[in-house]
Amino acid sequence: MKAKVNQDKCIGCGNCVALSESQVFDFNDDGLANCIVDEVPADLEEITKEAIEECPTEAIEEVKEA
Repeated sequence: MKAKVNQDKCIGCGNCVALSESQVFDFNDDGLANCIVDEVPADLEEITKEAIEECPTEAIEEVKEA
């Protein structure tokens, strides 16, 4: 699974960073969330999906591979 954060939608609330305990998402230099892994580890996929659902601005999305 892959995820990405749309920087134009992110408000830096930190929900995803807290849910993933900074293992999948962390803040960048602008104070916005960023996905810090290329591939989400299997044991963190459920938390990542929860972060996608809980994002108040819908800034996080799962990247579907073609």
